[in-house]
Amino acid sequence: MVVSVFRQIDPRSPVPLYAQIADRLRIAVATGELAMGAALPSVRQLASQLRVNPATVVQAYRQLEEVGVVESRQGAGTFVRQLAEPKREAERQREARRLVRRMLKDASALGVMREDIEQALKVEMKARSQ
Repeated sequence: MVVSVFRQIDPRSPVPLYAQIADRLRIAVATGELAMGAALPSVRQLASQLRVNPATVVQAYRQLEEVGVVESRQGAGTFVRQLAEPKREAERQREARRLVRRMLKDASALGVMREDIEQALKVEMKARSQ
């Protein structure tokens, strides 16, 4: 698995590590960064790579299995499940809203006005579409 999937894992965040891992994997599946049927790293491999306790990875994988994003196969590992497009779209929308909430919170803390955010967003969206 590409290390970039986990580039946003932050041990100093108030969000538990298992939740960060699960969220990042859920997003990677929803965006197609992780293909359906792809094998996830073993618990030990991922724990070593992220320098976390293996129990943290187990908890993240369990959470993903409970919501139907991955499936564990005895003796074979953990794999990305086939997700219907509406579910993938819902996950992408969920992540977009989360990003916007974080941006607005950061902007508010810096004293940036709503109008400034809206204008900056329009400019950036236009620049990216060209």
